[in-house]
Amino acid sequence: MNRLQRPLFVIAILLILVSIAQYEVYAQPDELKSLSMLVKRLTPSVVNISTTSVLTSRPSPFHSPFGGRENDPFEEFFDKFFGDIPQREFRKSGLGSGFILSEDGYIITNNHVVERASGIKVILEDGQSYEARVIGKDQKSDLALVKIEPKSVLPAVKIGRSDNLEIGDWVVAIGNPFGLGHTVTAGIISAKGRSLGLGAYDDFIQTDAAINPGNSGGPLFNLNGEVIGVNTAIIAGGQGIGFAIPIDTATNVVDQLKFKGKVVRGWLGVLVQQITPEIAEGMNLDESEGALVADVTPGGPADNAGIKRGDIILEFDGKRINAMSDLPKTVAIHKPGTSSEITYSRNGDERHAKITLGELPDEVAQSSGVTDNQIENELGLVVQEINPQIQKKFSLDTAYGVIITGVQPGSVADESGLKAGDIILEINKNYIGNLENYRNALDSLKKGQTALFLIQRSNNTIYLALRV
Repeated sequence: MNRLQRPLFVIAILLILVSIAQYEVYAQPDELKSLSMLVKRLTPSVVNISTTSVLTSRPSPFHSPFGGRENDPFEEFFDKFFGDIPQREFRKSGLGSGFILSEDGYIITNNHVVERASGIKVILEDGQSYEARVIGKDQKSDLALVKIEPKSVLPAVKIGRSDNLEIGDWVVAIGNPFGLGHTVTAGIISAKGRSLGLGAYDDFIQTDAAINPGNSGGPLFNLNGEVIGVNTAIIAGGQGIGFAIPIDTATNVVDQLKFKGKVVRGWLGVLVQQITPEIAEGMNLDESEGALVADVTPGGPADNAGIKRGDIILEFDGKRINAMSDLPKTVAIHKPGTSSEITYSRNGDERHAKITLGELPDEVAQSSGVTDNQIENELGLVVQEINPQIQKKFSLDTAYGVIITGVQPGSVADESGLKAGDIILEINKNYIGNLENYRNALDSLKKGQTALFLIQRSNNTIYLALRV
């Protein structure tokens, strides 16, 4: 080989190496050519769940226009005048999926699969059927742990991790859609950290692997055969969109269900809300990261640590709080009594505090209703000063302030989230104790300015921003 040929030879070798590298990057792994071997190995660990619920009803030729829900006035009327007609029982069947957590018969599924079941039957891949009992249920996470007494050792799943998942990772779902039994679908992770508005702990994995009714409680596997999620939810009418509970969340819940029969979550004692661009402008904030403290429970952990309304929580135990929804999920995984460090901002100054978490109490939903009165200026609000009569009528704890008694549909107030029954406590940090305070605060606003309202809603306070 002469001198002129050597550079050409080196260039040719380099081009061949680059081509091989590109092929290795884009070539599909053997698992994607066929999932059959993986599926054969995983399917025995997946179970079908059949439930029976016993419901009661009173025969009636009439149908309630309210759907027969709790506190249905039609049902109450019928009970009053036809209460002596005997009720009859009927059985309702349900279907779901689950997967074997341990060789001795512990099985994970969704709470909504077994929540009201009077009888639970677990069917293994080989057709064996067992009666199951509920070990524990958790409505907030929609997870349940049931137990069967198998005749032999069961093939348990291998638990993976969900914190290191990447969008685009391949996944496999196995379950019991529409009662068809052990159906396999495959796809990718479409998104992470999805919130569906189901609760404070929403943190779903979104996948395009087909999930249908009956898949609930079944496993979502990665290509290593590890469970990385519990298939849980679908969107009505949606195609290629399914949601799974991350396995990291599920294992924390299930461990507590197994050993305690219930889930105990850490409690900070604050009501937080997202910092919208309007609220950021109203509070003169440069960015909208963090969780805005709208209310602090008196005597709660946050109150004892010196946290106040208007503070912005930036970090909890070293984890950055980018959005309001990050905080409840982060706090909940810590045990009550845990000593944690919190970083927060107050009037632009960053501060730190030590906090000992309490135990999350059961929430009590409360609501109140009001009627229209007098339209108050261009914001579209109907307000009234609180007096003894109004305080008594609406069972209010306070005898001072201004209550919203109506919101004009489509108005600025309506679009900003203000509701009838809200009590206006502050406008742009100015105390509102009566109608005069309220009108003076509104008169001081300029066109195009953002007004920051602090309102009391039921037992909580929240900030809302209105652009005039």
